[in-house]
Amino acid sequence: MHLDAFIWLFLPLFVAGGSALLSFYIMQAKMEVALSKERESLAEARATISSQKITMEERIKATEEASKRIALDEFMQDFRVEERSYVRESKSLSASKKHMVMQERLFFRNIPLSNWIEREMLVEEGYDLDKMPVESVFAPAALNGMQPQERFPMSKMIDDLTPRSSGSEVHLVPEVQLIPAHVAAFLGGQ
Repeated sequence: MHLDAFIWLFLPLFVAGGSALLSFYIMQAKMEVALSKERESLAEARATISSQKITMEERIKATEEASKRIALDEFMQDFRVEERSYVRESKSLSASKKHMVMQERLFFRNIPLSNWIEREMLVEEGYDLDKMPVESVFAPAALNGMQPQERFPMSKMIDDLTPRSSGSEVHLVPEVQLIPAHVAAFLGGQ
């Protein structure tokens, strides 16, 4: 009987030890599952944090670059170029030239940063005066096909109208009556 009593006495202890051991392994497996889930969520959180950190750094850099670009654009808008232009003619004995002169000056707001800078462009170049015809258009030979020694009728008439003085009196040549009255009045008024 002793043996039956020991079996009955150790059987509940044996069952209790086995169930304790079984519950230990089950709880350990559950803890490992929970731990692995926590590690997985921690890894996801770390990945999310690192990606957010990278995107945040990129956003900060992009924002800094955009603000620098905006500041530079605003700074560059304060610069302006003032322009003026005029035509310069230069005449010499041999030629005449027209130049377009463009002047530019750089300003920062209302402060000039440079002196006037000139650029010249040749617009028109005149004739060489040495190559131009020397004869005048109004030479006596050119008018009415007359000879250079020949006189115009009007100059003969004016010579005939010149007063001849003898003492204090002035006498006109009798040919004066042949001149129309308005011409004689004009010549007499001078």
